[in-house]
Amino acid sequence: MNEALDQRLVATASSTDAELWMGLGCDLADAGRGVDAEMCFRRAVELGLDWVWFNLGNSLLTQRRYEEAIVAYQHAIEAGETDAWLNMGFAMEDVGDFVGACEAYRAAQSADDPKAAISLAFLLRKVGSQSEAVAVAAQAAYAGDVLAKAVSAVWAWDKDEDPALEQALRDGIEHFGDARTALAHLLCATERVPEARALLEQGAKLGEPNSWLPLGNLYRDEMDDEDAAEAAYRSGIAAGDAYSHLNLGRLLEDRGDLEGAAEQFRLGAAEGDDMAVTALRELEEDQD
Repeated sequence: MNEALDQRLVATASSTDAELWMGLGCDLADAGRGVDAEMCFRRAVELGLDWVWFNLGNSLLTQRRYEEAIVAYQHAIEAGETDAWLNMGFAMEDVGDFVGACEAYRAAQSADDPKAAISLAFLLRKVGSQSEAVAVAAQAAYAGDVLAKAVSAVWAWDKDEDPALEQALRDGIEHFGDARTALAHLLCATERVPEARALLEQGAKLGEPNSWLPLGNLYRDEMDDEDAAEAAYRSGIAAGDAYSHLNLGRLLEDRGDLEGAAEQFRLGAAEGDDMAVTALRELEEDQD
């Protein structure tokens, strides 16, 4: 495949056909060749396809060149490509411009982008605007967005722990991974631990990273199986769940393995877990 793309690059080198450059750029992007795709999209823009700024922005975004991507999306929007609003919001989030990202998501909403509302809701929740985030998600859910329905159910469970949310959480599992963990908490709270265990073990088998931490907690707190809990926490860490460091550290601390606990707290702290920072400080203070 790469050889064929290389041949097309050579054959297209002297072409002034903007559509040809754009199509080749798309194929290169699909093949994971972001730098070559970028070159093709730039050439298409130079030849007059202004809307291809959108593709160029996407190529820059995949290369984590966020500031350049934002500029490209702005050009795309000026060319009438309203789909660029959503991705510009993503890029702005990545550079920490949350105000700009909110504005971009709202513009995407106005342009009827189906993914804009839930992206806005997640960002509002991140910046602490909880009530507005809930309202935005609820509005999208009412409009039929299945992801928003799942998110709204999880957030409602986090707030009220209402067992009446069970069916909504079950319906949301295939759309939002946190619905599985929320449902597992509900099942434990209503004394259905075996079902909660089976639910989380299924999530782990399906490769859902956020199933490991609550599964480890269930093994430890509900079943008194520390070996299974440790294995679950370590699997969560291997799957990229930084918060599993804290729980593994606490388990090791309770066993008397203070060195191992400190290492896990440090790793969690390095990943940005404030609770791990606190746990490490308290452990070090106790050892002084």
